[in-house]
Amino acid sequence: MIYRSPRPPVEIPATPLAEFVLARASARGGRAALVDSISGRTITYEQLPGLVDRAAAGLARLGMRKGDVCAILSPNTPEYPIAILALARLGAVATTASPLYTRTDLARHLTDSRARILITSTRLTPTWTGIVSDAGVERVITFENGSEDAMAFSELLAEPGTPPPVAIDPADLVALPYSSGTTGLPKGVMLSHRNLIANILQTDASNHFLHDRDTTIAFLPFFHIYGLTVIALLGLWSGATIVVMPKFELDAYLDLIERYRATLLHVVPPVVVALAKHPSVERRDFSSIRKLFSGAAPLSASTIEQCTRRINCVLQQGYGLTETSPATHVTPEDPAANKYGSIGQPVSNTECRIVDPATGEDVAPGVDGEIWIRGPQVMRSYFNCPEATRATIDDDRWLHTGDIGHVDADGDFYVVDRLKELIKYKGLQVPPAELEAVLLTHPAIADAAVVPLKDDDCGEIPRAFVVLKAPATADELMDYVAQRVAPYKKIRRLEFIDAIPKSPSGKILRRLLRDVAIPSG
Repeated sequence: MIYRSPRPPVEIPATPLAEFVLARASARGGRAALVDSISGRTITYEQLPGLVDRAAAGLARLGMRKGDVCAILSPNTPEYPIAILALARLGAVATTASPLYTRTDLARHLTDSRARILITSTRLTPTWTGIVSDAGVERVITFENGSEDAMAFSELLAEPGTPPPVAIDPADLVALPYSSGTTGLPKGVMLSHRNLIANILQTDASNHFLHDRDTTIAFLPFFHIYGLTVIALLGLWSGATIVVMPKFELDAYLDLIERYRATLLHVVPPVVVALAKHPSVERRDFSSIRKLFSGAAPLSASTIEQCTRRINCVLQQGYGLTETSPATHVTPEDPAANKYGSIGQPVSNTECRIVDPATGEDVAPGVDGEIWIRGPQVMRSYFNCPEATRATIDDDRWLHTGDIGHVDADGDFYVVDRLKELIKYKGLQVPPAELEAVLLTHPAIADAAVVPLKDDDCGEIPRAFVVLKAPATADELMDYVAQRVAPYKKIRRLEFIDAIPKSPSGKILRRLLRDVAIPSG
């Protein structure tokens, strides 16, 4: 059975992304578009199109052309969305990379994406120095001051210029974020101009921003599809003021909410938990806030109740994937219509099925199965990964999410488990296979498996089970992994086991390990 969105369909224009996002910018005049949370430096809407054109013209002078890939590795900065839109203006492709990457992570990403230019931060110099040329990168640009090894982004903006005219088809690639999909190492997710424009309009149709009236604090990273589409691109298209934080710190975040009278807060579950429980939240002025919007991982009913009661506003949740640009489901704004535990109903122009993963047959309402999604926000494919694409998108363009859930009699959807093996740590993807591969390089380890462990503050944490062939301590092994992976991928709990449970074909039976009780003491 196909479940369709109850929301009215949206018309998706055949417009290039930059032109679409900036269409009403000049008319908004001196309204603040992007604000640096540290310095207070402000870019207004009337300034924004000119800065995008200058950046695009500057990149074109460096040889950037339609179809070329530019990697962006940086904490949030007001220039980040300008770079994204400048690349879109040229018909080029932005591949966004995590500032938490290790050198190995970055080298893999740059090589796989075939990036010609890297736009980055001087704060991340130890990460990219010495690896960019081997990865095929021809030039480095930094958002801060330039150096011998990199030119400053401000140099792109120094000269007036008009980018060359480019014929852009709606199906052309514009963004290449990386996702682990249902399993394995990260893969490039090919998102087109139409994908992102569709999802901007689909999310807008769920009453997201109040046009030209909202202010939000953007600490969620722009390299993540949630931060890129829902906050940066949708926010600028809607005329929001986006106060840009390079890093989340609770007290600084609370200060910004009060100083800028934020009205819409984009959050993730760990921040909702902090707003609900942390003592720093007491005696703060939240009277400007009309709504919290949470994504990236599910929230418990008790946490939602505690937070909304304390902040005195509504909380809306969204569900989606990098592969869907990201939003596919949104809960109602009205608390009376909001069912705790539900991810809501499909956004406009979106169809869903609940399918038995063993038989491929649709299941009845109320019965758990894999959630399948079809709509204009679904990615073109994984970059240069045809087998992974075929395993994720079938011939009828249904995307198999790897999430297990059901739909109730009212058409509200629920996610209860995951077929896919990803761990969601604070909304960030941690592939178990990657951690297992690192563990298996330790000379004391004979076998290993990594599974998610539920955690109130982080959503899930990586929990490892290890079979030893020589003496080693849990702390020693966790430190070994921590030295070789990004900080958010660290193993947070490690236990020893006699044998890793596996199927006859050798596949790790993670379900059995997820159910292993935590030892007392």
